[in-house]
Parts: sequence; structure tokens; C-alpha cells
Amino acid sequence: QVQMVESGGNLVQAGGSLRLSCATSGRFTSIEAMGWHRQAPGKQRELVAAISTGGDTTYADSVRGRFTISRDNAKNTVYLQMNSLKPEDTAVYYCNARIWINWAQGNYWGQGTQVTVSS
Repeated sequence: QVQMVESGGNLVQAGGSLRLSCATSGRFTSIEAMGWHRQAPGKQRELVAAISTGGDTTYADSVRGRFTISRDNAKNTVYLQMNSLKPEDTAVYYCNARIWINWAQGNYWGQGTQVTVSS
């Protein structure tokens, strides 16, 4: 059974920084792309950033230049460094990954961590 557990969410003032972490555990063969999504109240879940196994990154326009995604393959962990936070970044942040278990690939999600940015 695969588990993804986020940590690092908190209440922060506008202009501040947070670092989110997401550790993957359980029995699996390999992890492919990893990413972060977020969902604000009344809005659809949206992609924030993604990173390939080789380190190629993709960012939403709204966070490019402020957020940085990274991964530690040895620790099966993905990170999201968030700087210059704005009130509109307030949301529940979810990590996800495409994971191989033997010959089957699936999309796995964490339970979410709350990020609140006060003005």
C-alpha cells in the first residue's frame, strides 16, 4: 500500500515563505513524475508545479518565479518552496505522483495540507 503524506502547511503573512514536503512510503517499484496541486474554497483543484524523474519542471503562471519544486529520489520526497506568498495562494495543497507497482501504474495523492496567507 502506497502512502503520500504532506507536511509544512501553516498560517503565514503575505510576503512570507513556507516549504512543503511530501514523503512517499509503502511498497512500490518506482516513482515517475511528482507534483503539487492546490484547491481553494469554491474553486477547482489546479496544478501548481510538477517535476519529472530527470528534474524537468513545470509551473503554473501564477506561481512561476515565486515557487520552486524539487525532489529527493533517495528519500522518495517532493518539496515545494513557496516565497513571496500572496493571500490568493491560500488553499489546501496536495502532492501527487505517478507510481509503478510491478507492471501497473497509478496516480496517488496525499491527504492535503492547509496553507493560509493573511494580508
